[in-house]
Amino acid sequence: DVAIAPAQWQKSQFPATYQPKIQVLHEGINTELLGPDPQAQFTLPNGQVFKAGDPVVTYVARNLEPNRGFHVFMRSLPALLAAHPTCQVLIVGGDEVSYGRPPKNARSWREALLREVNIDTSSETGRVHFLGKLPYAQYRRVLQVSAVHVYLTYPFVLSWSLLEALASGCAVVAS
Repeated sequence: DVAIAPAQWQKSQFPATYQPKIQVLHEGINTELLGPDPQAQFTLPNGQVFKAGDPVVTYVARNLEPNRGFHVFMRSLPALLAAHPTCQVLIVGGDEVSYGRPPKNARSWREALLREVNIDTSSETGRVHFLGKLPYAQYRRVLQVSAVHVYLTYPFVLSWSLLEALASGCAVVAS
């Protein structure tokens, strides 16, 4: 009798005959749990601590892949790091493929792009930190210490991560 889609764009992807029965209702996010925290801290496994207010750039996707603009983000990092010598980059996401195809000559898009882009990811001197998939409490802290969150995606359903970044008080650079 009725169907639900989280966004007008997703509704528009269905055949026209079904669209009158589809209501747009986004799942939403928990704004009571999310929010800016001036005391927020996030600690890397090597002991390095990031605090709210530090020059931290974040990127989040379930999996790091082109449909979420990961390739564009990675290719921008050398210029970003050169222009801002104190900024740190925290990248959250796995190495699987959720959308699109896997790379041809690498096990993951992260591996393929690290071959292409010259950035330091070492735990001692690197400023780019791949965090993998995180438990939600740690992920929240990453957003709460973020100065700028980067959200690059192709037309698709708006990601929870963007809404959560906005709710956490991040400035956002988005496609």
